[in-house]
Amino acid sequence: MDLPLLGPLNDLLIEALGPFGPLVAVGGLGLLLILLTLPLMLRKSEDPLDKLKRSERSDTKDLIEGTKLRHKKSKDKLEKYSNFLEPKDKAEYTAIQLKLLQAGYRTKNAVRLYHFAQFALGLFGLLGGVIYAVVQSQTAAAGAEPTTQAIILSILIPGAVGYMIPKYWVNKRHGERTKEIENGFPDSLDMMLVCVEAGQSLDQAIIRVAKELKTGFPALSWEYELVAYEMKAGKEKSLVLRDMAERCGVQDINSFVTVLIQSQQFGTSIAEALRVYASEMRDKRVMRAEEKANTLPTKMTLATMMLTVPPLLIILIGPSVFEIYENLMVGPSR
Repeated sequence: MDLPLLGPLNDLLIEALGPFGPLVAVGGLGLLLILLTLPLMLRKSEDPLDKLKRSERSDTKDLIEGTKLRHKKSKDKLEKYSNFLEPKDKAEYTAIQLKLLQAGYRTKNAVRLYHFAQFALGLFGLLGGVIYAVVQSQTAAAGAEPTTQAIILSILIPGAVGYMIPKYWVNKRHGERTKEIENGFPDSLDMMLVCVEAGQSLDQAIIRVAKELKTGFPALSWEYELVAYEMKAGKEKSLVLRDMAERCGVQDINSFVTVLIQSQQFGTSIAEALRVYASEMRDKRVMRAEEKANTLPTKMTLATMMLTVPPLLIILIGPSVFEIYENLMVGPSR
């Protein structure tokens, strides 16, 4: 079956490039595709060992992004609007700050920027809704003008969506960071146990673990680095560990901090506590993987039914329905 566009296109190519115009066009298109894919094929992926070496070399110069204890002071343009952008209630401000901290936003003006993003995006959404409503009302045909309810919804819905986008983004970042910390925490305990059994103190073990985790789990590495620097600054160890548990927002780390504090208070062996807790964390990670694997058949049931049942019904019932339809059409003609 001929397509309606191929005839005029073929005539145009023959008229422009001669009798072999279509072949020349196809060849040129193939050459263009080859030139586009050639850089991707020739691009050499970086060796993971080279990446690790480069990360170790830069370890002595800079910390992970955002881990510097001293930040360059810059003028905050939103500071004069802090009374409007920051909550007055201390409990509400602390809750939002903790949420942003657990999502990885650690700057002092994170709460201010968060509320500014909500306000700005909500305002842009409202303006976009107003423009859309005006254009729709002007371009509508006679007798088909939108109702007042439709106009209000077209204005408010974009504003509400813009206002909720920062909250959705922070929740998404919080979930990703929590998952990363949960996945890397058992490995960090194993490495910490090896360091402690090798004769290092807990402070030295934390520094070593932070260095080793930097490539695979940067969020957890940053937490360990901050713990190490706070201990060096002279802060009490129990307070440092509790602050880490609060920043991470992971139940496993809360339990781990409790174990370390109790081990320090009662004078028990830290190595033995790490060994027991590391074994429990490995078992818990295996249980989480098994739980996800067990829920997979249930999640696939709906997709399987949607993709297999309709074609099966068409194959089984289709001929019968078609035959009944033919009989009904032939019957009246007789």
